[in-house]
Amino acid sequence: MPAPAIDLSGQVAIVTGSTSGIGQAMAEALAQAGSRVILNGLGDPAAIEATRARIAADYGVEVRYHPADMTKPAEIADMVDMARREFGRLDLLMPNAGVQHVAPVEAFPPEQWDKIIAVNLTSAFHAIRAAVPIMKAQKRGRIVNLASAHGLVASPFKSAYVASKHGVIGLTKTVALEVAESGVTCNAICPGYVKTPLVEGQIADQAKARNMSPEQVMRDVILAAQPTKRFVEFSELAGLLLYLASDMGASVNGAALSIDGGWTAA
Repeated sequence: MPAPAIDLSGQVAIVTGSTSGIGQAMAEALAQAGSRVILNGLGDPAAIEATRARIAADYGVEVRYHPADMTKPAEIADMVDMARREFGRLDLLMPNAGVQHVAPVEAFPPEQWDKIIAVNLTSAFHAIRAAVPIMKAQKRGRIVNLASAHGLVASPFKSAYVASKHGVIGLTKTVALEVAESGVTCNAICPGYVKTPLVEGQIADQAKARNMSPEQVMRDVILAAQPTKRFVEFSELAGLLLYLASDMGASVNGAALSIDGGWTAA
């Protein structure tokens, strides 16, 4: 029996941090499936508008942009309410925005700790808090948090990032229990390394610092923890997201779903 195509026509999705990288790829996948999308993130306004217009034209859906700062709760709440104001509903919320800083814990700048917790974890709370009443009222909704393999296991020098992503998984489980009888689900996707522009920059920096080729850095440094020795593809993440967004994912609730090439299997 062939798998049914996933059709999200008429639905509305918000993806935070969706002006580049994983977030943009997930927003495009939702648009391709027929969902109207609200983008959010940082970047050059002209480039963001070009991305918004391109996605709308490519997939024939309405695409909006909200500039909410993920450190400002009132702006996050307004972003979520934009879905209700302009579309009358909200079917999928994907808190994806994230930042990183690497340093030993004794030298970790407190301001970087505060920023990472605010953007990676607290912004998800504020978005979910605003979205749940809308989803409960329509008796259906999907919350899909972008966590990380680092939400399940740790690496040195990433105390704030690892703490924030463990927190995202705890938040996911708690919300899942609270909404379980309302037609709403809450899950987390936990990717391993994905070849985003940020990671590509890290590869170049590591190659220069270690006097290694980019290929050596990818295999022996960046992908050392990933048994498959290859990056997770955007399309693979999108497949999981679309499954969770569809009716086929209705019984998946409170799960932290690894998509990491076996990283967290050990």
